[in-house]
Amino acid sequence: MKRLILLLFLIRLADVVAQPSEKFVKVIITPDHEDWLYKVGEPVKFNVTVYRNNVLFKGAKMRYEIGPEKMEPTKKETVTLANGTLALDGGTMKTAGFLRCIAIVELDGKDYKGLTTAGFEPLTIKPTVANPADFKAFWDNAKADLAKIPIDARMTLLPERCTELTNVYHLSLQNINSSRFYGILCVPKKEGKYPAILRVPGAGVRPYAGMIAEAEKGFITLEVGIHGVPVTMDPGVYVDLARGPLNGYQAANLDDRDRYYYKRVYLGCVRAVDFLVSMSQYDGQNIAVTGGSQGGALSIVTAGLDTRIKWLGAYYPAIADVTGYLNGRAGGWPHLFTGDNLAYNNKPDRIKTTGYYDVVNFARMVNVPGYYSWGFNDETCPPTSMYAAYNVIPGQKMLDTSFKDTGHWTYPEQTEKMTTWLLGQLKGGK
Repeated sequence: MKRLILLLFLIRLADVVAQPSEKFVKVIITPDHEDWLYKVGEPVKFNVTVYRNNVLFKGAKMRYEIGPEKMEPTKKETVTLANGTLALDGGTMKTAGFLRCIAIVELDGKDYKGLTTAGFEPLTIKPTVANPADFKAFWDNAKADLAKIPIDARMTLLPERCTELTNVYHLSLQNINSSRFYGILCVPKKEGKYPAILRVPGAGVRPYAGMIAEAEKGFITLEVGIHGVPVTMDPGVYVDLARGPLNGYQAANLDDRDRYYYKRVYLGCVRAVDFLVSMSQYDGQNIAVTGGSQGGALSIVTAGLDTRIKWLGAYYPAIADVTGYLNGRAGGWPHLFTGDNLAYNNKPDRIKTTGYYDVVNFARMVNVPGYYSWGFNDETCPPTSMYAAYNVIPGQKMLDTSFKDTGHWTYPEQTEKMTTWLLGQLKGGK
């Protein structure tokens, strides 16, 4: 029991540390437009205010830089804030995209950072990634190969996780290349037919607890891992895997579209849908997919590949327009073509493979209603890359950017809005 409590604590801790924390010194940067949006060519001004103990930090030493997100700054300087404030001329952008101001104050050997990102006509951003002529044929063939493989579902009841209303199982499914696809399945105990939710994971290697709270409300839920290993092992095992054989998995076999790491992952998500729709407790029509970051990417991929998905909810999707860096602007996580990754991955075969796995090209096939949510300050999944995918989605879509100051994290209110929408759709808009 102690081991279980520790396991569940560590799983939830990953969510907690993603939230913003209070800082002794606060660096607040404010754009001069309330909506943070500008026309191409329109100048932007950033106002920087620094607080210590919630009062203006007079005499603060600050360095700042301004430029297109994730690119070399066009302006940078080190200054002293006599009154704790500074007005900056941010310039403008000649094309649609995002202009970021980063300010760092140093005190007693520690850095305190603030940033704000202005958007320039983001709904007109176009993708840079190639759209292969045989993209659909490639994935149709891959799904056909998967369909020939039996699901071979193996469910192991986890009594210590079950509740009065819900049975919780460790689930293993057969996937391509003799691999397995694992997750935590939660099923209401009461006899009946229920909608289903597939939750796909963010990047990393970890155990999973399952979506018990949602199952308690009358949903079949399946939270999956992607690495082909059980998701209930000791936490230390995942640490070893992340530092060892799964280190850098995002680029594994990128030189071969048939062997790239994410082929098994994307098809594993389809296999998870295969299982959910086969369940006798499934209501036969209402199924959604949701996740954030890598999970946001997998949500779009799954909805694009599988027409059985009826709704999707995606937070700050990764793996979007990854070739942006090769075209003079920010590209999506995992940043394959920038920094130390550039020399290794900037090769024709690797660039070609990205076209078959980039979220942009799956977004083109999403025809179901989707709720999308992200902020402008995300340094992991640049908003330029996310808009490149969002803008090509043909289906009904709703983008919530009301929490513009968020980075690669969400406010509780933001999560509540997404969850309310998604569960409401599954329950028939109730």
